[in-house]
Amino acid sequence: MQVSWWAILPFVAMLLSIAIAPLVPSLAHHWEKPRTQLGVALLLGLPVAAWVWLSGHHHLVTHALHEYVSFICLLGSLFIISGGIHLAGDIRATPRNNTVFLGVGAVLASFIGTTGAAMLLIRPILNTNRERQHAMHTVIYAIFVVANCGGLLTPLGDPPLFLGMLRGVPFTWTFSLVWEWLFINTLLLVAYFGLDTAMMRREDSEHLLRDRTEIQPLKVHGAWQLGLLAGVVAAVAFVPTPWREVVMVALAAGSWFAGSHDVRFGLNEFSWDPILEVAALFLGIFTTMITALQYLSTMAPKLPLNEITFYLFSGGLSSVLDNAPTYATFFELATQLPGDPRIANVPELYLVAISLGAVTCGALTYIGNGPNFMVRSVAESQGRTMPSFGGYIVWSLRELAPVLAAMVLLFIADPLWCKALGAALTLVIVGNAARRVLTKPSETANS
Repeated sequence: MQVSWWAILPFVAMLLSIAIAPLVPSLAHHWEKPRTQLGVALLLGLPVAAWVWLSGHHHLVTHALHEYVSFICLLGSLFIISGGIHLAGDIRATPRNNTVFLGVGAVLASFIGTTGAAMLLIRPILNTNRERQHAMHTVIYAIFVVANCGGLLTPLGDPPLFLGMLRGVPFTWTFSLVWEWLFINTLLLVAYFGLDTAMMRREDSEHLLRDRTEIQPLKVHGAWQLGLLAGVVAAVAFVPTPWREVVMVALAAGSWFAGSHDVRFGLNEFSWDPILEVAALFLGIFTTMITALQYLSTMAPKLPLNEITFYLFSGGLSSVLDNAPTYATFFELATQLPGDPRIANVPELYLVAISLGAVTCGALTYIGNGPNFMVRSVAESQGRTMPSFGGYIVWSLRELAPVLAAMVLLFIADPLWCKALGAALTLVIVGNAARRVLTKPSETANS
């Protein structure tokens, strides 16, 4: 389907609505309501879907809606099931303990999916840090590590990699990305430890005393529902559509009706608002994205593509489009290019760049990956202030982008000077973390 540049305007309007509406005082209160978000999504998305449908390209609309339904079934089932599991207790919210939480999440994300790991751990992370005044940075790093970069090791980790497996990429191929996974997540954890150490010094004595004294042993309530999470993962991996979605809905229903309401509504303070917000916003994103992806497919052959630009284009677009269809677009484009060795008819060099770009750059904005919005919404539902759409981008450019740049220079770029620059940037990131750890409290307060 050939489309002109103006066909992407509804998608741009959808992004601007998400970015600007929460910042306008007269609109913010109304925008927070899921029905308002749904209204905007339908206002922008329905005309696009109708135009594409009436143009004779029915399959584009049905494909987008099918992906949307699968997407919401996956996120919804993981959200409901994880809402029935509660990690009780309150350990000290020290930089070490918080870093361990994120590190465990980085491992879990590759095996129960970024959505499952994020929904399983975000509430314990928030509970552990409830005595601390400064915890926003911890939630942001949870999005970086648990909801995105941790899911790089297996096709179960992130939807783009699952799409690759469906297109013929061997299940075990992503294990070859272990060094990139280890580098990115280790460097993020080092940077986080330094930042959290500095932020902890800003806590007043009353909050620090509460954190030291309000200690309870960890205990899992609703542990049997971990089996339901495993069932969702198995359904994604082995059950074809539409039975996959049926299984996920059935498992979610089992969790809802058989699980303890005391755990869900009492301990977890369960609310439908986070998943309703995601469902409303991504309905608009998936429908307006139909023409945006078509325009991208016509422009992509004109782009100067090599392993670095594949990462930059697939990664950059994955930060503002959903990363799964963006991955699929560049995957199909790469099949038309020469190069050996090939994986699923894609030059492996390009497949590495596309996979890394889609997974890691999904963390650059709230809309790059589904769990991002869910983590933010859960944090806000528990009274934590989170940055706006633009504010989050400032955080990601400052904290995440340098780590990704170092990874590209060391693992994707070929020239020796790029390797040297990547090593130097890595040392700068580590040095900055060390500076944050070693800075005296008085200096931290004034910085």
